[in-house]
Amino acid sequence: MPKKSKKAKKSLSMERKNGYFCVSPAEKVKINEYAEEYMKFLDNSKTERMAHDESVRFLKTAGFKEISSYKNKKLKPGDKIYISCAGKTLLAVVMGKKPLENGMHIVGAHTDAPRIDIKQNPLYENGEIAFLDTHYYGGIKKYQWVARPLALCGVVVKKNGEKINIDIGNGGKDPIFCITDLLPHLAQSQMTKNASKIIEGENLDIVFGSIPSSKKQKESIKSNILQLLNERYGIKEEDFLSAELEMVPAEKARHAGIDSSMILAYGQDDRICAFAGLKAMLSLNPIPEYSACLLLCDKEEIGSVGATGMASNFFENTISEIINNVYSLFDKKFYYTAVIHFERFLSIPIE
Repeated sequence: MPKKSKKAKKSLSMERKNGYFCVSPAEKVKINEYAEEYMKFLDNSKTERMAHDESVRFLKTAGFKEISSYKNKKLKPGDKIYISCAGKTLLAVVMGKKPLENGMHIVGAHTDAPRIDIKQNPLYENGEIAFLDTHYYGGIKKYQWVARPLALCGVVVKKNGEKINIDIGNGGKDPIFCITDLLPHLAQSQMTKNASKIIEGENLDIVFGSIPSSKKQKESIKSNILQLLNERYGIKEEDFLSAELEMVPAEKARHAGIDSSMILAYGQDDRICAFAGLKAMLSLNPIPEYSACLLLCDKEEIGSVGATGMASNFFENTISEIINNVYSLFDKKFYYTAVIHFERFLSIPIE
């Protein structure tokens, strides 16, 4: 066989270029602007509820309307709608020129992230310190959650139905929380364990306070904390039963590297895709050929289960509702054609 020249060998190889060399100076400015907006989104989206609310704010600013406003109207090309599921999962649609039976373009992402959840009867006192009992959500490296600043976020639903939003630790002057760890010179035994055993799940309780209300009162530190919670938020201990509270890192998104070329922040899996999908939806102009759908879901970190995960019927039911808004009862032929197309796409048995 004839020998191949060096020139021929070189032409067969692929040159891997750094993407930074492929963009213009003007595009680099836009990239930095995008990154700054993304970092603000992360700071305002520490939980799936907060990500939902922040996304709705973006959508409303861009002219999207809740689907209920179209109850007695027929959806038409260019209409922008969104539908919420329990304040956690969100679907947004820009209606396209082509009929729905031709399909739609769908982008999906999830907004939940691994975290520490507060149990339903969490507050207890031990060793003159008040703690919150917890369990972890999603796959976490438990040793990464000790001795770091944490913020408390979520909602408390009172007996009268009033919903109280809780966000303590993300503001500049807020108190923060932590999970304790052993000092290095007291941790000889701990350091002999493998990584999965260094910190046990049962030891992830939150240090919540230490000032007593009275020297004579039983569990006076717990009592003082309940008094503070009632004064500041109007809640009682029984309200924890109907609360959904989460502990997340209190740190804000920051530039990383001496050249500020990276972003260090909590929850980028998968809020990075949620933000990209959101920005893409907001930039759709003019009216797209196919209807464009953005789906931001909850519960991905634990298998997409529950009423707000992809295992629920939220997506199918919402698409059916949109089809119903597009086709009137006089368009039965087209209505059922659209339904059949989507049911085949979703592998749902047709009743």
